[in-house]
Amino acid sequence: MILRALERQTVKDFEVIIAEDDEAADTVDYLAKQLVRMPFPILHVCQDDKGFRKNRILNKAVAVSTGDLIIFLDGDCIPHRKWLEEYSSQADKNVVLSGRRLMVSETLTQTLLRTKKLSYLSLIYQLRYGSNNLEEGIYLPFYRRPNISSLLGCNWAILKKHLVAVNGFDEDYMSPGVGEDLDIAWRLAGNGIMLRSMRHRAIVYHLHHRAHYCTGDVVPNYDIMRKKQALSSVYCLNGLDKHLPKK
Repeated sequence: MILRALERQTVKDFEVIIAEDDEAADTVDYLAKQLVRMPFPILHVCQDDKGFRKNRILNKAVAVSTGDLIIFLDGDCIPHRKWLEEYSSQADKNVVLSGRRLMVSETLTQTLLRTKKLSYLSLIYQLRYGSNNLEEGIYLPFYRRPNISSLLGCNWAILKKHLVAVNGFDEDYMSPGVGEDLDIAWRLAGNGIMLRSMRHRAIVYHLHHRAHYCTGDVVPNYDIMRKKQALSSVYCLNGLDKHLPKK
């Protein structure tokens, strides 16, 4: 469904990089078939499944990307058809763009997975099936966006050069939360890259699933981040550079 949603984007000049743990044969076979059918190139990067190493696979994805603008989307989120257009139109130096997400109900998620019909993403069905954060699914491109205080790792965009300047994601974070959003946000801000809201413009629909971690799992990451902030260095030591092609 994500690939189909990307296929119907109003912007057509882009590449898709799928980054994941493991390299399942059925995934490889599926992507080989989709590569022939889809109007955009698909790259596949993977790593051994050795626990939570999201920052590492994100860095690998950034390293193989060829575009100037990087847009992040989690594997449980389906983008609005104007998603790429909005990010592309707002991309600028010294800004990091962050959208929000509508939380699709469990019942509607099951309906989507069963039928594969993207028409069920409409607000009418979201309301009927009891989805949450409905206001985040309203597309209002001329709405005056209020400032936001946080970056959502499932839906954001930035010029690649700004990620390179802070050495991408810090791979010292080995458990969920903080490392893939809060940490990268404060390091970008420390480098003069400020957060800009894409609320009501860059919309994604987050499918329902069981939580992968609890609040307590995040606590050690806050401790790691505070120690790093105390060092006042926005360039992480364990990051993107080791994945980039050698010059």
